[in-house]
Amino acid sequence: MAGAARAGQRSGRTYLDVPYAEKDEAKALGARWDPQVKRWYDPRPTTPGLDRWAARPDVPDLLPGEDREFGAGLFVDLIPSSCWFTNVRTCVSPQDWERLRRAITRRAGQRCEVCGADENHGVSRGLEAHERWAYDAHNGVQALRRLICLCTDCHRTTHFGHAKVTGQADQAFAHLCAVTGMTAAETRRHIDAAGELWTGRSRRIWSLDLSILTAAGITLAQPEKAAQRAAAAQRELLEARQLRGPSTPPSPTQVGGGGSDLARTITQLVPEVHLRRWVGRCGRQAGSRSYSGQFLRGQE
Repeated sequence: MAGAARAGQRSGRTYLDVPYAEKDEAKALGARWDPQVKRWYDPRPTTPGLDRWAARPDVPDLLPGEDREFGAGLFVDLIPSSCWFTNVRTCVSPQDWERLRRAITRRAGQRCEVCGADENHGVSRGLEAHERWAYDAHNGVQALRRLICLCTDCHRTTHFGHAKVTGQADQAFAHLCAVTGMTAAETRRHIDAAGELWTGRSRRIWSLDLSILTAAGITLAQPEKAAQRAAAAQRELLEARQLRGPSTPPSPTQVGGGGSDLARTITQLVPEVHLRRWVGRCGRQAGSRSYSGQFLRGQE
C-alpha cells in the first residue's frame, strides 16, 4: 500500500494529522475522533477546511540511524542552557510533530517505554514523546539519537528542573525512587550528579544534529533564536504556572545575585545548588548558540 494511502485511509476512513492544539478547530470544521486509532478523521471526504490537515506518509517505526536502546531507563536528563528551545518540537511543524508523536506511541504499544504505564486520563496520565540526545564533547555536537515514549510521570521526572518550578518536585522524586528502586539518599545524589553534568555541558555551545529526522522526510524549521530564548522560557514558565499553580522559586539572594532574565529563568528551572556559578555567566551565553553541522543546511 502506498505511503499516503497507508497514512490516511486505514479502516476505510480518511485520517488527518491534527495537532492537539488545533483539535477544537478541526472538530468545528467537521472532523471526528476515532478512539480506537486515537486519531482525527474526515467523515465526508473532502470536507472544506480539513484539507490543511491532510495526512502525510507515516513516519517509519525506526528512524534512519536511530538507536532504540540508547538512553534506556529513567533518569534526570537536564538539557544544557545553551540548547534551550532547540528541541525537536520547536524545529518541526505541528503536523510533523503529530506524525512523530503518533509513530512513537504506536511502536511502543501505547505504553511508557520506561515503566510500562498506559494512558489514563482519569489520573491525568498521558503518553508523551521525549528526545534522547548524545553529546560529542570533542566536536561540540548535540545529536538526536532516539525518540522515546514516556508517560506523564516519567516525563515529569526526566525534566526534574521543570517539575521543581511547577511545584511537582515531590511527585517526580517519589516516582524516580519507585521506578529505579533507589533510596532517597541515592536519588538525591543522582539529581545532584545530573545538575553537575548540566553545568559542565552548559559552559559550551553545541551544534545540533537532527539528521535522523531529515533522513525520514521531516522538514526542519528555525527554532527560537538565542537572544529570544529567555523570553520564550518565561512564556512557558508562566503557562506552566497557570496550569499547575505557582511555586516559590529561590530569591536572587539565595543564588548569589540578580543577573539577566535568562539567569533568573535558569534559577527557576534547575536545582538551586548548581546555579550559583551560573548567574553571572548566562548573559554571555544568550547570543552565542551555533546551528552548524546537520541543522538547517542552507538556511543559516
